Order: sequence, then structure tokens, then C-alpha cells
Amino acid sequence: MDTLTTPVATAYAAALEPLLAVADAVPAAGWDAPTPCEGWSARDVVTHLVDTQREFLTGRGIDLGPAPDVTADPAGALRAHAGRVLTAVGDPAVADAAYDGFFGPTTVGATLEQFYVWDLVVHRWDLATATGQDAALSGAELDRIETGAASWGDALYMEGICQRAEAPADAGRQARVLALLGRRA
Repeated sequence: MDTLTTPVATAYAAALEPLLAVADAVPAAGWDAPTPCEGWSARDVVTHLVDTQREFLTGRGIDLGPAPDVTADPAGALRAHAGRVLTAVGDPAVADAAYDGFFGPTTVGATLEQFYVWDLVVHRWDLATATGQDAALSGAELDRIETGAASWGDALYMEGICQRAEAPADAGRQARVLALLGRRA
């Protein structure tokens, strides 16, 4: 089956490709580097991405197989995990599966695209920043982050999610958008 047969699979793959490029370029010692996410290392960011996506999808009865070993090979684990996610959500029956979400009735695909694809973009910036790589986000990626942040309203600032930060008055768009998530660009 072609894994990009659904809009969510296409969106996930588009956000995944630059994230994997950053992950593949992290040197072995770089996985312990601190990130803009307070208390998290680069490895912790990958663990978060894998674990939250697995929890969401397996919680809806989607078999992703055994969890990959992020500790031993974070980039390889992310790649293996993402391949399984793409296979799963490339199936329209999975992508279109309805459930009652935090904001009301939705589908697996809609939630994956609205939040988890968004999370891939945001955490790519975190990983790149932590490991000294190019952390520039495109205009489309900034649009995705800004639109997502606005759509969740105050729920984005619930404990353990994001905190607001102030961007300098003369800050560029990337710094202003990232400040919505408590990050300082």
C-alpha cells in the first residue's frame, strides 16, 4: 500500500522529512545536549515524540508493533516509529476513524495532523537548536505553529504543555511565533 494515500500521511511525511534530517545529523554526544524544553535533552525530545504518538495511536487500537529503543539509537528509533505511523495513517480506515477528542468529535487523522504533525515541526526546532543546526522554520511551518497555537486557546497553556514568553519588540516572525510556546529564538 502507498503510505501517502491520505492527507494526514502526506502532512506527516512533509513534517517528518526535515526532522529526520536534523536527527540524522546529531552526533552521538549531541543526544545529551539540553534543549529549549526545560529539563529535556535532545534524546528526551525524540522520546517525547515517539511516546506521545504511540500513546495516542495505540490508545485507539492501532498496532504499531514494539516500541523502538530511543536510548540506543534515537534517530533510528524515530525513523522506525515514523515508518509505522505512516503505514497506519496511510490507511483511510485508520485516518478516518472517529472518536471523541479533547475538543469534541474528531478523527484519528485530524488529531494527528492538528497536533502531532505540529509537534514534529516545533520539536524539530528544539532539536536543531540544541545541537547547533539550522533551526530556521519556513513561512508555512510558522503558519502551522501559529494557527495551531491559536486553535487551542488557553488549553495550550495548561500545566505541562507550553508557557507564554515575551519576544522583544523588534523580534522577527519566528521569534514571535516561538514565544507563543515559551521558546526564545
